[in-house]
Amino acid sequence: MSTSRSTDRPRRRYAARLPAEQRRAQLLDAAFAVLGRVELHELSMEAVAQEAEVGKPVLYTVFKTRADLVEALLDRERERALEQVADTLPADLLGADPVVAASATVEAFVAVALENPTRWRLILAGPGSAPDEYREAIRSSREGIFDQADALVRMGLAIDDRWARMDSALLTNSLLTIAEMLARLAVGDPDTYPRERIEAFVQSIVGLLMAQPSEA
Repeated sequence: MSTSRSTDRPRRRYAARLPAEQRRAQLLDAAFAVLGRVELHELSMEAVAQEAEVGKPVLYTVFKTRADLVEALLDRERERALEQVADTLPADLLGADPVVAASATVEAFVAVALENPTRWRLILAGPGSAPDEYREAIRSSREGIFDQADALVRMGLAIDDRWARMDSALLTNSLLTIAEMLARLAVGDPDTYPRERIEAFVQSIVGLLMAQPSEA
């Protein structure tokens, strides 16, 4: 008794139909998962399709090119990062100790980065293979964060008249630079820079930065 040759072939696996937005989100999630294992320049359409368990034609239906995929992923992760940063900033400093508030904010930022190291490697490392538009968007986002942080710093300095002469912009830049540097170390080399070491340093350095200036 003969058997049809077609029955010997493995059946081709077809991806279940999904609404366009759901499919797009699925593919971006897959790309993000792949980036947890490789650098941005190593991200391939084939790896993303395999991660999402779809054929490459499905992927190319949503993202025509790798550049389109990368741009969409970076934009999404930047937006999510901004939301996380906003959550770390206090609403105001009324009734709060500025030193404690500044220290807590930096520690909260580092904690956010550690909760999602893949996202924050993209944000903080500024991958060389990222599009110029993405780099510009990151700079613009940082300016927005600076404005929010500077308003809080000014509020903190106003609490004590002896701080009136301190340059709020330089202090804000110092705090942001420290926060970014610590988060970069934490996600890039967690064995050398565990969270406990970072927090101990923050408590020391922020106290120095926010110390009352000496009398002129």
